[in-house]
Amino acid sequence: MIIRRATSHDLEAIYALEQRCFNYDQIGKRSFARLLKQQTSLFWCAETADQLIGYAIVLTRKNSRKWRLYSLATAPEARGKGVARALVQAWLEEAQRQAIQILSLEVKCDNAAAIQLYRNVGFEVVDLLSSYYSDGSDGYRMQLTLSTAS
Repeated sequence: MIIRRATSHDLEAIYALEQRCFNYDQIGKRSFARLLKQQTSLFWCAETADQLIGYAIVLTRKNSRKWRLYSLATAPEARGKGVARALVQAWLEEAQRQAIQILSLEVKCDNAAAIQLYRNVGFEVVDLLSSYYSDGSDGYRMQLTLSTAS
């Protein structure tokens, strides 16, 4: 498996993966295209044998020390094989390189595997988001404070 920065050439595969992974709050193809071009987003892909098996999008703001995981998807056939962990690790490493202090994300309360992954790398639940998702389900806001020491 290779983790690399996404490019505009990945758009179709990313959009297809989104359609396979989510039946709620889907990101549209135009939005993906915009996110791939934005200076304020970081976009990683996971691939194996030239097949896209995961992606992660992180939103940033100029002069901010806080980043937010906007979306993370793993192909159904690749789940449980470390894809999401590798994408999260890429995010954490880049945040540490850029001296980011706070990382945040939202996750469905019933997504036990994702919640466990995020807890394993140090995230904590900081808020319950009632009816946060378009299907009416609740979410958690999770956060990780990184060390500011060099």
